[in-house]
Amino acid sequence: MFTGIVEERGEIIGREDLAEAARFRIRGPLVTSDASFGDSIAVNGVCLTVVELDDGAFTVDVMAETLRRSSLDNLGPGATVNLERAMAAGGRFGGHIVQGHVDGVGTVVSVSPSENWTVVRIAVPADLSRYVVEKGSITIDGISLTVSSIGRDDDRGDWLEVSLIPTTLSETTLGITATDARVNLEVDVIAKYVERLHGAGRAEGQQ
Repeated sequence: MFTGIVEERGEIIGREDLAEAARFRIRGPLVTSDASFGDSIAVNGVCLTVVELDDGAFTVDVMAETLRRSSLDNLGPGATVNLERAMAAGGRFGGHIVQGHVDGVGTVVSVSPSENWTVVRIAVPADLSRYVVEKGSITIDGISLTVSSIGRDDDRGDWLEVSLIPTTLSETTLGITATDARVNLEVDVIAKYVERLHGAGRAEGQQ
């Protein structure tokens, strides 16, 4: 489990495309400082397993299903990514419950800077928008954020906005994300469980 508090920005330094998979080598001195074979590291919000470690870098295998469901398929050497180690049992819970299981990919619609923060608007897939609520939690490229606004446009469909402070912009990839960029989205897992339980309860009541 993760909390969506990015520990460092890493860099993809190698990619090998395999049959129905890809192997990435990623530089991340902080997250590899105490990592071991088999550990989990979130890369842009995707929970991946360390298969090799050497010289401040780690290697992960990404299966085709993960490539299809996330924006990792578009990344190659030179790309910057958000990195977070799995939460330690006694660690502080700084963000919210993040599983590292991407639900879908959104598209950055606009980036609007102001004096003290920047508002980023992201188009949300229709099948995920029902889980997004104003002032609720959302994970964007592995970053735990609060939804500041939601809405719908005729051309782009459903969207959400997040307001980013300078620290978030400087310490994560959202500070260098441009319009039309694809970002990984993980909605609040609690909302999905509530929906599932509510639907099961209604079904039982109809029997």
